[in-house]
Amino acid sequence: MRAEVLARRQALPASALADAAARVTAAVADLVRTSTPRLVCGYVPMGSEPGGADLPAALRAALAEEAEVLLPVLRPDNDLDWAAYDGMLVPARRGLREPPGERLERAAITGADLIVAPAVAVDRRGMRLGRGGGSYDRALARVRDGVPIVALLHDGELVDRVPDAAHDQRVTGVITPAGGLRWL
Repeated sequence: MRAEVLARRQALPASALADAAARVTAAVADLVRTSTPRLVCGYVPMGSEPGGADLPAALRAALAEEAEVLLPVLRPDNDLDWAAYDGMLVPARRGLREPPGERLERAAITGADLIVAPAVAVDRRGMRLGRGGGSYDRALARVRDGVPIVALLHDGELVDRVPDAAHDQRVTGVITPAGGLRWL
């Protein structure tokens, strides 16, 4: 399933990716404005991932001035540290882009009021299929109960069922270009 979804994403024309990114980013910004979180943990989409390259800037722009965006920093053990997003991103391992600032350690996600997470697909139970490295499953396991975790998807990636294992973490909502925000 992972390979099929990623192949479909890669086949999307640039115009469709740009339109999807604009719609998803607008829905994320609306969610941030209406929920008024003090701390959002987001991510930096790469390639054909939903949200596009401007997602971190859109998160920052939708937040109140005193609020903060943390972005992931991939550790050598494939777990995630976090760093504050100040508008700067630098190249990192595996083609990722990360904030260059101070690393806030793995537990920084526990202070978040909203999590915006990547996913390859999500099922109607909220089970999230990622890229297979387990980085986000480890990070999401640290999130406080009741904190919304919203995965960004392309249309057609909210499915009836994804393969799951005991370590997989659920999300509480998804955002798609055509459907906007949907709570699960």
